[in-house]
Amino acid sequence: MNEPIATINLDDDPSVASLAGQAAADISVQRIWLDPLPYITESGVTLPTVQVAYETWGTLNAAGDNGVYVCHALTGDSHAAGVYAGESRAGWWDALIGPGRALDTDRYFVVCANILGGCQGTTGPTSPAANGLAYGSRFPTVTVRDMVRLEYRLLVALGVQRLACVIGGSLGGMQVAEWLVCYPDFVAAAVPIAASFAHSPQGIAFSLIGRRAIEIDPDWQGGDYYGTGRSPEQGLALARMVGMISYQSDESMRRKFGRERVEADPASYYQPASRFQVENYLYYQGAQLVRRFDANSYLVLTRAMDLHDVARGRGDLAAGLARVTARTLVLGINSDLLFPTRLQQEMAAALQLAGKAVQYVELDSPWGHDAFLIEHQQLTAILRPFLAAG
Repeated sequence: MNEPIATINLDDDPSVASLAGQAAADISVQRIWLDPLPYITESGVTLPTVQVAYETWGTLNAAGDNGVYVCHALTGDSHAAGVYAGESRAGWWDALIGPGRALDTDRYFVVCANILGGCQGTTGPTSPAANGLAYGSRFPTVTVRDMVRLEYRLLVALGVQRLACVIGGSLGGMQVAEWLVCYPDFVAAAVPIAASFAHSPQGIAFSLIGRRAIEIDPDWQGGDYYGTGRSPEQGLALARMVGMISYQSDESMRRKFGRERVEADPASYYQPASRFQVENYLYYQGAQLVRRFDANSYLVLTRAMDLHDVARGRGDLAAGLARVTARTLVLGINSDLLFPTRLQQEMAAALQLAGKAVQYVELDSPWGHDAFLIEHQQLTAILRPFLAAG
């Protein structure tokens, strides 16, 4: 029986202990899996060798059916929880993954892998091609479906027989949507967060601006900048600035920055280099991404988001969703600019129309699209009963 589609706005649940600043559960280790077979992308390009960087938490049970796969967002990576030896910064969803947490590693075998086309250990534009040189501009267009097919191969190699849940936000939520349809018998439950069954025109427009910022940087060099001593740092930084604006809300900008200035002396306000705090924040975010991310991967992954459409090649959306067998919890964020809640409501309505078990829940948050990385208490309060029901 289908559960009702209803919007639930949760305030901080006093029964959920504060997770802010909670210590990481475990030392985390990134591992590399080498696919023994060539990988053929949807575009028809064969990658002779593919490797996947991944991390795991918890233990796979004898039946192989307690796996939880966590899908990361655009500039995320496999480091979803724990800390690396000698470092102090915890993974990006550490508050949700670990003993006793929402994704309880005493119960589940949790896996997160860097996606195909990324730059954090999985094969992407920075990886060596057959001639030993980085793929660069030769790296093929990949799709969200390509990512999911490779993730499935990894999980099978790890011994997973069935996923108790697949979960992720943004680009991660797009992967969850494809998991539902690509491997229906492999997925018991799914939680797409702040995502859609097809990328919206507004989302595609934001992606284009970011890509053009990189492509018009002279140091991009058509995508073959590796080994030249130059890379499109300014273009990538600008792309990140545009992205960060789309991840915020008007309210989050007001709360974080208001009209505060960086300079304390009012006499300096009229200098060309004078900055508002919000400007300073965007410059900082651009510089931070340049230090850890590859511009070509940004191009590849944003294009994959634009191409995302669960209905593509399946006749129509209804035909695709007819394959779904998993219980699904669709999560929206009431202040999301990039993926407005209309899109998640449409996801839930389409699943219900297809006769599938689905719930729709809305995070009540001022933090915009980024709320799925911030609202740990709300997520915990929502996820625990949903997972327990399985």
